[in-house]
Amino acid sequence: MRRHTILAATCSTATLALVIATPALAQEESSGASPAEEEQAASENAPPQNVIIVTAQKFEQSIQDVPIAVSAFNGEELDSLKIETGGELLRAVPNVNFSKSNFSGYNFSIRGVGTKAVSASSDPAVAVSFNNTPLIRNRLFEQELFDIQRIEVLRGPQGTLYGRNATGGVVNILPALPDTRELAGEIQLEAGNYNSRRAQGMLNVPLGDTLAVRVAGAYTKRDGFEYNTFTENDVNGRDLWSGRVSALWEPRDDFKASLIWQHFEEDDNRSRSGKQLCNRDPGPTQVGDTPVPSAILQGRLSQGCLPGSLFDDSAYGVPNALSFPDIALVGGIGIGQTPTFQPVTAGRPVDPYAGLTQVRDLRTISTSYDPVFRAKNDVVQLNLNMEFPGGLELTSQTAYTRDRYYSSQDYNRFVSNPFFNDSDGLLSSLRVPYAPGGPLPGGIYTDPQLGPSNRVLSVDISQSDSEQWTQEVRLQSNWDGPVNFSFGANYIDFKSQDDYYVFKNTFTFAAQYFYNLDSEEGVGAYYGTKDCQPTGPTDPADCIYVDPNPLESINGQGHNYFRSKNVVGTESWAIFGEGYFDLSSRLRLTAGLRYTDDKKVSTPHPSQLLLTIGEGLGPTTGGSASIGYPADPDIEQQWKRFTGRAVLDWNPEVSFTDDTMVYASFSHGYKGGGTNPPRVDFDPTIVRLQPLETTFEPESVNAFEIGTKNVFADGKAGVNLTGFFYDYKNYQVSQIVDRISLNENFDTTSMGLEFESWWQPSRSLRLTANVGYLKTRIADGESSIDVMDRTQGNDDWVVVRPWIQVPSNCIAPREAVERVLASPFSAGPEGGIGLLGLAGLCTSSNRIGDYDPAEPNGGLPFYQFFGFRYDPLLPYDPSLSPIGTPFGTEPLSGAPNGGRGFAADLSGNEMPNSPHLTINVSGEYTIFMDDWELTLRGDYYRQSESFARVYNTEYDRLKGWDNANLAITLENTAWDLTAQLYVKNVFDNTPITDAFTNSDDTGLTTNVFTLDPRIVGLRVAKRF
Repeated sequence: MRRHTILAATCSTATLALVIATPALAQEESSGASPAEEEQAASENAPPQNVIIVTAQKFEQSIQDVPIAVSAFNGEELDSLKIETGGELLRAVPNVNFSKSNFSGYNFSIRGVGTKAVSASSDPAVAVSFNNTPLIRNRLFEQELFDIQRIEVLRGPQGTLYGRNATGGVVNILPALPDTRELAGEIQLEAGNYNSRRAQGMLNVPLGDTLAVRVAGAYTKRDGFEYNTFTENDVNGRDLWSGRVSALWEPRDDFKASLIWQHFEEDDNRSRSGKQLCNRDPGPTQVGDTPVPSAILQGRLSQGCLPGSLFDDSAYGVPNALSFPDIALVGGIGIGQTPTFQPVTAGRPVDPYAGLTQVRDLRTISTSYDPVFRAKNDVVQLNLNMEFPGGLELTSQTAYTRDRYYSSQDYNRFVSNPFFNDSDGLLSSLRVPYAPGGPLPGGIYTDPQLGPSNRVLSVDISQSDSEQWTQEVRLQSNWDGPVNFSFGANYIDFKSQDDYYVFKNTFTFAAQYFYNLDSEEGVGAYYGTKDCQPTGPTDPADCIYVDPNPLESINGQGHNYFRSKNVVGTESWAIFGEGYFDLSSRLRLTAGLRYTDDKKVSTPHPSQLLLTIGEGLGPTTGGSASIGYPADPDIEQQWKRFTGRAVLDWNPEVSFTDDTMVYASFSHGYKGGGTNPPRVDFDPTIVRLQPLETTFEPESVNAFEIGTKNVFADGKAGVNLTGFFYDYKNYQVSQIVDRISLNENFDTTSMGLEFESWWQPSRSLRLTANVGYLKTRIADGESSIDVMDRTQGNDDWVVVRPWIQVPSNCIAPREAVERVLASPFSAGPEGGIGLLGLAGLCTSSNRIGDYDPAEPNGGLPFYQFFGFRYDPLLPYDPSLSPIGTPFGTEPLSGAPNGGRGFAADLSGNEMPNSPHLTINVSGEYTIFMDDWELTLRGDYYRQSESFARVYNTEYDRLKGWDNANLAITLENTAWDLTAQLYVKNVFDNTPITDAFTNSDDTGLTTNVFTLDPRIVGLRVAKRF
């Protein structure tokens, strides 16, 4: 009987098409038997001819014998579909979605389950494996596929064999391995638009009868897809290469060993994210009955951007930069006075983006800095396989991988108007001329990292360095009886350091000429700056350490830039086992269980932007380090979980099909939790932050699936139907809060259908179609604070921008805001103390007076100037007055959620990036002419609209989009020569595939992600 004759839940349409079109992938060598005996053996013992052999259960078997919803594509099929990167698999697998995400991540989701958590300690929900080895960090969705034996996409939680981090499914990429039987090679050359040049090749060399070596590589160079109108350069180009060397040794029939080394490297101007969109928020001119007295204060009540549709023309605006705290601060720093006694500030007291708009084209940008992208990845894998008498097989897989990544680009992707004022000829308050030029000679400020400019400059860097060791051992049976098994254990040791930097010349200017100002002239009158060179973090230097090095060689210790340093270690081990039981000749059971022990250790390094240590008034900010980023104590987390699956499948004999399978399965999956990155390193007696969770919970899912698979007309047609239901606990979703990726957990459910069909009426014609339907729902009672809409329409509360070191906006009582605006202390074009008054509504900062926990309401300072008391961190009680009087007894109420805002009700909302419909249809027609074959192929994919965030507002809506590809292939079978002309993205569509909301203190701009443009190419391939 067939080995493990458990039939698959469903096969992808592309796979089924491949079953018809390609030769068998596994053929037994001739035994010398007669043709009749061989035919009988084939019919009784061998899998059906022309089937795909997969390793979805970590041993080779026909895809039709696997009780998992699995799609598989060999190298030829990937080329036919023009799938060149892992992300393009969405065009061939139902209910799959893919997009790049913020920082350096991606979201590959299956049936609505993906990776919406972007914290350094979070894990992907769809496990990515290289030759059956799971890789926590990888470049398999950036590097291009080459010399591939097969890609397998396993849909649904894989609770036993893959276990942790496979709640959504598994993408397993299997490279072509050496062949000891023949010398073979192939070379492909390609040219196309965007000045693209590509080459791929492989060489397989047998070294005797037992040893073979295979070398393969790929290279791509292409001009940029985007045009930067400011630098006049094409950006988002490609310059990357990959290489793989593998060796296979088979000294005996019962033993083989393989060693693989794969290297990937990229150095180009690839954009980490696309254009930055914004529905500009001008800020209110009136709050209640009180006018806002100045543009500066109007900016402090602006979010920067409003939550409008990303598809409206208004989304191509720019943020209100007066909402940026650094702009307001630098705009108020005095740098001297003119000979006629007119004071001059460092920055012009107007929005530096005023009057600017963007081109309504996602492929045209205007930034002062072109992207830089560098990545290196190495994977080394050693596989040993031993077969024992009695039908047992022992497999060992050992792997090491290291990933290094560096990406920088313009942070606020808008070129500002000139911002800095000219300090030439200015005098100090003592009427003393400055040294030549002063701090801003000619209106130019020279930042040590970003260089000289009269504009606002900002650049970010995302970089990481990680390594992973993996060991897995499996013992499997290969018996002819009704029972078989697979038992194993694995171990993963993963370590990473992720750094995210934001550099801005206004940050450095504030550090040098506000916080580091020499006290002889006092704050606001430039004379000189302190020599701030502390040697250790505890040096009592009341100043900001400014990194003097250029961007390419920073020391990472500066407090004149933002740095988020995340060090995470993961240690995981598991034992697992599955049993395969033939209950009858047509009824089969698969049952598996896995025990996983996960341990994560995170070393938090709080951020230190513009923090000083000193005491007193003025520039004191409540920092605790003079230089560098000292670590807080480690946070250790551990989870011990059982997961597994059970599948029952039945092969009834019916008259109207060649083969029918009906199946039902249950699986339970799990993914680990983690820590939220550390926040600003404030002394809580100086500034009190709103409370946030420091950790987030692991995910788990119970998945139920039923389906049927049918083959008709002697293998010429097939129809598959699958239905599933997921009960998901603690789905992890990130948003930027307090400059960190805050991860939250939500319970959800999802259900769906998958229809797959194929028809090959003749040798020449092949048609396929698949449709995925998905309905997701966030559970009743779930809620979250929407940073784009903190008041949730409550007119009694107002969004307020705090002081420069405090990252996130807050909401404050309208009455309190009105009192600050109406106060004489808020008069004047620069907002006066009203700037501090509004800022203090968020955190009760002692920018004016000290916080004293022994005093009622902490001895909060604002009654001294504005005539009321208010503490946002008091318990919120809407029945109480939110503000009080300095000497009265009126009870006070705090703000909802410590001032963060009112929580939005998420009950019944859809999960992010979960389109209701995904549709793929393809057709291929081949004309046979002696040694020539001419093939015409077309593929069309469409997905319906979805949402980028859990709030499901109009701002979150992502319109549906489609993609079409065409190819004409001419092949000479006698010469093994192929020429192909193809067009990808025929209609040159530029959809927004996902969106990410940036932090409050950068105006809540939105990073959007899209597809590559239309690509036309001519490829020539020669095999030998």
